[in-house]
Amino acid sequence: MIFRAKIREIFSNGLWKQNSSLVQTLGLCPLLAVTTNIVNGAMLSLATILVAGLASFSVSGLRRLIPREIRIPIFIMIAATLVTLIDQCMASFFSGIHNVLGIFIPLIITNCIVLARIEAFAAKNGPLLSFLDGVSTGAGMLWTLVLLGGMRELLGNGTLFSGIESVLPAFSEFRILPESWPGFLLFTLPPGAFILLAFMIAGKNWLAARHAGQAPSQNSANC
Repeated sequence: MIFRAKIREIFSNGLWKQNSSLVQTLGLCPLLAVTTNIVNGAMLSLATILVAGLASFSVSGLRRLIPREIRIPIFIMIAATLVTLIDQCMASFFSGIHNVLGIFIPLIITNCIVLARIEAFAAKNGPLLSFLDGVSTGAGMLWTLVLLGGMRELLGNGTLFSGIESVLPAFSEFRILPESWPGFLLFTLPPGAFILLAFMIAGKNWLAARHAGQAPSQNSANC
């Protein structure tokens, strides 16, 4: 029961309470640059999930062998090795999306989301919990980037899943709004991403405040 509660807490923090994009506001550079559509945001997030999960698992398994004085360079080396492997795999199997994401795949190495969870959690906990922590943190990034990319793509171009053919050749983009939709250039640019991200953060804070306000009344009713 304690182990299950710990897993629930890990995923609750990663997906919502301590969401890397909406609460900690980490990794804003890729968040603003690649979320011009759903596909770009999703693929970069999936790569980050793999790196964060596997790096946390590796660091946790080796934590007693890593001297504290040089732990940060070793953490970076482990993350860099995993990023290189994932980068080469994407270049081989998904060359189209790899060319679109470009430098942002290697930059996962310096992503504060990955290094922060390695230092704060993986270096102090067991391999399984550390792996789940890395995956949950990446999953929080995934739904945030997918939602932001979807809003930017829809408002900017009137479509969804633009570029999906580079990942799944049998599919093509969906036009949601009519061809006459003029599109808003603002939302295809980084300032538009900032504006939509601000609304997402505000919405998250409003929901959290509403839940906090309802909790006392629910507890008193149960009493």
